Amino acid sequence: MMLKDKKIILGITGGIAAYKSCEIIRRLKKLGADVLVVMTENAKKFITPLTLETLSENEVVTEMFPERRFVGVRHVDLAGWVDLILIAPATANVVGKIRSGIADDILTTIVISSKAPVLIAPAMNVNMYENPIFQENLSYLEKLGYRFVEPEVGELASGIVGKGRLAEPETIVAEAVKLLTRKKDLEGKSILITASRTEEPLDPVRYLSNRSSGKMGYAIACEAYLRGAKVTLISGPSNLPPPLGLNFIQVKTAKEMLGAVRSAFRKADALIMAAAVSDFSVSVISKDKIKKGEEKILLQLKPTVDILKEMSKRKKDKVLVGFSLETEDEIKNAKKKMAEKNLDLIVVNNPDVPGAGFEVDTNQVTLIDKRGRAEKLPLLSKKEVASKILDKVSLLLRKKR
Repeated sequence: MMLKDKKIILGITGGIAAYKSCEIIRRLKKLGADVLVVMTENAKKFITPLTLETLSENEVVTEMFPERRFVGVRHVDLAGWVDLILIAPATANVVGKIRSGIADDILTTIVISSKAPVLIAPAMNVNMYENPIFQENLSYLEKLGYRFVEPEVGELASGIVGKGRLAEPETIVAEAVKLLTRKKDLEGKSILITASRTEEPLDPVRYLSNRSSGKMGYAIACEAYLRGAKVTLISGPSNLPPPLGLNFIQVKTAKEMLGAVRSAFRKADALIMAAAVSDFSVSVISKDKIKKGEEKILLQLKPTVDILKEMSKRKKDKVLVGFSLETEDEIKNAKKKMAEKNLDLIVVNNPDVPGAGFEVDTNQVTLIDKRGRAEKLPLLSKKEVASKILDKVSLLLRKKR
């Protein structure tokens, strides 16, 4: 009964795989969950509400404005009631609507109204699944914190073999269990995270910067939020959408990031400095665009303030986590940084290692604690790396009580 007292909305959309929702309900109920089915109009053409009502032992919700009078604001009440919204099967249409913020039926209106986690199990023809528009929608929602159960490769309703077959009910339910039983070890804690890069202007159109995309810092922020923390994410320029539910602060230069970190640091229990802050800025910024000429141009640079070192002077009982990007003598250089900045944990990686560089979804890091103990992790997704880092941060925070 690991899902005892957990409230789940099972959203069913119009696809042939809707028949598998019966088994999903049965498995969720067996684990103790209270399951409420919400169907789209097209879903009713594949499976009847009566079948689902019998299995779930709850009314099946199919309309935004039913003829039978409902006391209260229906979608708001359901959005606040639920612990997890599971959409299985999810069509390309409903994924596109959620990505676009469209709320034109009871299911999409509940999704946009709720702060509960959303787990989506797509099912469709292989050509629809591989369509770049759908893949972009999927990627966008993942970055906002929506979770997906990847479809399987197999024989589809059309008779062709390809990717798009709904994942098996036991796989979908296992992912739901994982989300609902996620650690809440950071509840009551305030975590300050920096991400992406900074840009130091040379003139009105050019700047000095680096290749950091922000993916690692954003992954840490999303994971910390899901584990119950109050999260402030200070981000330099990035193409990633701001994660939902966080206090998001956008900055551009190292000076702006320093100011934002200073302001937020006082209320933070931990600072995780994942941003790649520029080490130098230009001494004199040209008011006009620098013209290309025959002569060489010499730029005079000055060092920027080391934000983490500056915050270490105000550390007290806070947890400080730094990142160290090294191409040689990784452990030695990282330990030196750790001592200089009075860090509790440092995360080291080498961008020359395949899959561990910039702008990718994976990373291979070594975690070094204050005692100098190094834990080298295998190549993992940045979400998994974020979880490993926060395991360490949680333990450090408990020790500082």
